Amino acid sequence: MLRSRRMLFALCLGLIIPGLGQTQALKVDESIPAYTKVSGISGNLNSVGSDTLNNLMTFWAEEFRKQYPNIRIQIEGKGSSTAPPALIEGTAQIGPMSREMKETEIDAFEEKFGYKPTKIPVAVDALAVFVNKDNPIQQLTLEQVDAIFSKTRRCGGTANVVLWDKLTEVGVDVASGPLKGRPISLYGRNSASGTYGYFKKVALCKGDYRDTVKEQPGSASVVQGISEDPYGIGYSGIGYKTSGVKTVALAKKTGDPYASTDAEDVYSGKYPLARFLYLYVNKVPNQEFDPLVREFMKSVLSQSGQEIVVKAGYLPLPGKVVEGTLSDIR
Repeated sequence: MLRSRRMLFALCLGLIIPGLGQTQALKVDESIPAYTKVSGISGNLNSVGSDTLNNLMTFWAEEFRKQYPNIRIQIEGKGSSTAPPALIEGTAQIGPMSREMKETEIDAFEEKFGYKPTKIPVAVDALAVFVNKDNPIQQLTLEQVDAIFSKTRRCGGTANVVLWDKLTEVGVDVASGPLKGRPISLYGRNSASGTYGYFKKVALCKGDYRDTVKEQPGSASVVQGISEDPYGIGYSGIGYKTSGVKTVALAKKTGDPYASTDAEDVYSGKYPLARFLYLYVNKVPNQEFDPLVREFMKSVLSQSGQEIVVKAGYLPLPGKVVEGTLSDIR
């Protein structure tokens, strides 16, 4: 199975139409097969894990039940860190995660079963930095993001930034206007969230969050808070974007080009917070998938399943990624 983020994004390069952005309609790769219903599928399917994937799992479940009306599917989305224990304890067959499992989580799974969990990429996400729709800020470097959100500033910042007008090179003049002298209001996820962990690792260089971050139980709560707070800033999966917020373009460091959450920048790897979303499952090596889990995965990786990814605001997988993944599922 394709396992590394770098390898997967390498497959994405060149697969998006040049100039394509979020304002244009994304199309699912035509090489991805349609789902074909099979006989003999029944039972209950339980999913425990990521809040970021909660909407996607709900939509996928609804689509799957159109094919198999007698299937019962339960979905719980309280954070990626809840997925590994649920798989280990057998309370879920599917563990959605917005990050890769940590080595400690993999070790705990392997100690129980004698083999590693199976990781299946199912969508592409741009982890967005959101501000209120009326905020004039247009761009930030990850060093600035770190200085805003972290008290340890491991990405190289010299001081915490607590006022909006202390930011420079942000695409607009913030020394005057509505942001002058205004404190920055921070919104984020709680520690059970894979998004919390991913943002901490990549955007904060594994540093510590500031104590003033308002930790929210879900992605929708983060976006809602920012939409109601003219001085708010936070992070969440792009699928939770609403009309009350906007994304800021990001650069890895000062002097680097800024990249947006548009599809072209995400697929090319230019956007620094691009990531894959995963479903983890318990599959015994050299044995076939459980039929119910297998068919659900094939449905997710089908034309209709990836069309749902687009409707939910995320980016669909390129055909090459789906092809390599399906070869391990059949």
